[in-house]
Amino acid sequence: MEYHYKTSCLDLRQTLESGQCFRWRRQEDGSYIGISGCHILKIAQTDDGAILTVRDKTEADYWLGYFDSATDYEAVIKQFSPDRTLSEAAAENRGIRILRQEPFETLISFIISQNNNIPRITGIISRLCESFGDRISDEYGGMYSFPDAKRLAALTPDDLAPLRAGFRVRYILDAAYKVADGTVDLGSIRAMSYDDGKAYLKTITGVGDKVADCVLLFAYHKTEAFPSDVWIKRIVAEYYSDGLPECMGDYKGIAQQYLFEYFRKRTPVK
Repeated sequence: MEYHYKTSCLDLRQTLESGQCFRWRRQEDGSYIGISGCHILKIAQTDDGAILTVRDKTEADYWLGYFDSATDYEAVIKQFSPDRTLSEAAAENRGIRILRQEPFETLISFIISQNNNIPRITGIISRLCESFGDRISDEYGGMYSFPDAKRLAALTPDDLAPLRAGFRVRYILDAAYKVADGTVDLGSIRAMSYDDGKAYLKTITGVGDKVADCVLLFAYHKTEAFPSDVWIKRIVAEYYSDGLPECMGDYKGIAQQYLFEYFRKRTPVK
């Protein structure tokens, strides 16, 4: 069945190619096919939202949650209006959504993202899933699920060598071990405050401020998180050296995505 999701604040390219997720593939007709857990979706842009090709209403509800349909992005954009720079960035990139992704996959994905670029991150994750995930067949040719913590915890560095993940292998395995044996309970983070959740994630080897913030934002929708990379540090230094504007409120993570895309498009490629 096709489900028509009507919204003025969803741009598939801006959202799915923004660096917050790595399991989506753009098709020749401009649609996207992606996987989350054991769910596979084809989604296509329309003038007033998107068309989701799903099996039933339960599947539609799953994906509406994934695309954060409960958040009023129009209201968030209006909240940002007192700050001129942020207001312009939000208006231009109003189609960006903060996806609600599966926590373990998000954790491993952003461990892999350290000192890396999107094509290499995507390649490593693809090899990881094809090697250790389960094949899920569908009318689109089939995709691979993301391996769970117990599956990864049973592996060795030699097993992961073909991924070509380099120094990140040690961090991947440490995260898998701690989640698999219960040392880290990812389910408990949802009820934690932002600060407590960040400190908890940083008990995993290789998880620093940026990775923790990405996981809190893109898996737990803790929008107070403000992941800071080289781009964001430059933006903050130039425009917000006296502190982030109050109008960001508890939506700093959404503001970060708008600002990142806004200035990335204006910076010449050298």
